[in-house]
Amino acid sequence: MIEVHVILVLMIIGAIAAIEIEDMLSSVIAMGAVGIGLSLQFLLLRAPDLAITQLVVEILSLIILIKATVGAKMPEEKFKARIGYLIFALLFAAAFLFFSEQALRELPGFGSPLMKMGSEYLAEGLKKTGAANMVSAIILDFRGYDTLGEATVLFTSVIGVLAVLRIMRKRA
Repeated sequence: MIEVHVILVLMIIGAIAAIEIEDMLSSVIAMGAVGIGLSLQFLLLRAPDLAITQLVVEILSLIILIKATVGAKMPEEKFKARIGYLIFALLFAAAFLFFSEQALRELPGFGSPLMKMGSEYLAEGLKKTGAANMVSAIILDFRGYDTLGEATVLFTSVIGVLAVLRIMRKRA
């Protein structure tokens, strides 16, 4: 589980860098690194469906944000406001690390069985769904709302990108 902690620390560093970097494009790229880190976290925690959704949304968001920030100038800020942002970021990072550590302690230990629900799906799947393909039965019957939610997120992201790119093309 040390990989999870290392990626979490790198995500926090990326988030702080995104706040502190003067150039908006570099800040967007730093936030993209945080999103990619989250996708890796989902993979390490054995949630590949969430990892794929996060990756697609992250790439589409980066396209929109990079398109919006190219050539944009950031207004000058006062020194006191920057110190306030830094203090807030550090407090948020500390709280995030604390709650993440508490959540990660609740995960089962390495080598212990993780498939409590998976074994039930495999044992009862054919009888409860009547589907010969267990993967389809699990995705569409047992986890149907989860799959619907992921499809909705992906569809909304694609529509958002198309809408933004269409508006920008009309202005040009």
